[in-house]
Amino acid sequence: MFQRRLETLDRELIEKIQLDRLKKTLRRIKEKNKKYWKKIGSPEPEDIKSLEDLKKLPFLTKEDLRQNYPFGLACGDQCEFIRFHMSSGTTGTPVVNPYTPADVEQWGEIMARCLSAAGLTYKDVLQITPSFGLFNGGFGFHYGAEKIGCFVVPIGPGRTLLQLKFLKDFKTTAIVGIASYPLRLIEVAKEEGFDFKETNLRIGIFGAEVWSEEIRRYIEREMGIESFDIIGMTETGGVGLGIDCKAHNGIHVWEDHYIVEIVDPETGEVLPDGEEGELVVTTLTREGLPLIRYRTRDITKVISRERCDCGRTHLRLARIKGRTDDMLKVKGVCFYPRQIEEVIMKYPEVLPNYQIIIGKVEGKDVVEVVIEADRQDQYLKERIEEEIYSLLGLHIEVTLKRRGEIPRSEGKAVRVKKFT
Repeated sequence: MFQRRLETLDRELIEKIQLDRLKKTLRRIKEKNKKYWKKIGSPEPEDIKSLEDLKKLPFLTKEDLRQNYPFGLACGDQCEFIRFHMSSGTTGTPVVNPYTPADVEQWGEIMARCLSAAGLTYKDVLQITPSFGLFNGGFGFHYGAEKIGCFVVPIGPGRTLLQLKFLKDFKTTAIVGIASYPLRLIEVAKEEGFDFKETNLRIGIFGAEVWSEEIRRYIEREMGIESFDIIGMTETGGVGLGIDCKAHNGIHVWEDHYIVEIVDPETGEVLPDGEEGELVVTTLTREGLPLIRYRTRDITKVISRERCDCGRTHLRLARIKGRTDDMLKVKGVCFYPRQIEEVIMKYPEVLPNYQIIIGKVEGKDVVEVVIEADRQDQYLKERIEEEIYSLLGLHIEVTLKRRGEIPRSEGKAVRVKKFT
């Protein structure tokens, strides 16, 4: 562990730290940004007597952050910040998160915990495939690597042939990236006759997209690695909010830095542990953009607050199932793309490239799943259709394509295409 004492705190002490830091965060908002303080109901820090009082405060949403672009909810003057990162802004005004020196230090700390949880030490060589720019990913992994002292290969995104070359040349032992990128590495490796067994690679840390256990097993089998699911987002300060450990029984959230709640996406009611709902995050140690009850739109649940087999005591979340805005509705049936992925990736003939095509024809809902497979036969098509129907109660047309026939996209995989 990177910080054994802090990662194994008793539950009572974790909650005491959370309450103290929540009050400190509210105090900072009150002192640094009156507009923000009023927006969350003008709470007096001394009125927060327990963590239960957090439920009395209103939610923040991505729309709130967008409406206050760039620094409307920032807690400090621009001269107090040393840089910013932001969301892609592909679906609207981007979200900007300014960083103080303390924010950068906090980021490095939680990322070092994440890398250590995945088994990295100063002896490792870490190949970083996310970008070093406005997107937060590359820098976060870099700061964590610096903390634990491992060697960094800062290659950034794309250039897949060079990625494979560097895996061998620099004896890379761990690689990090968005969850769909290892699929591209595997595809190109097969085309080039590249054998991952001839490398020192043993660990993969992936996130930024929803990926199923079936895709995870495919990646591990093809690359010969152990994989870890890391979570985080621009709004909360970047990648590193949590990661699954070697027990692979949920994602540890660093509770001395964050409070998480699970709420009903429709009513906002806080749900008990074990019930699935929307993840809400309150930051406890961020200065530039502290968040109070931020609705992430990610769907998950609290698995446990008990000590994990790894020894850590910070709560564990289920892997992210999807986002509230990812849910698809066809003929009255609601489902997430990950549910389709879980079905199709059970079949060894199926390749990890697929698209769900959804829209309306003459006013009627139409949905089709297009899949690349090593075999294009009627029996395989019908088996997949039957299993999707058994899961969802919905008849979905399956079309099988040959390897490479589904267009590849730069960056995150495009799993859903809609038409009208």
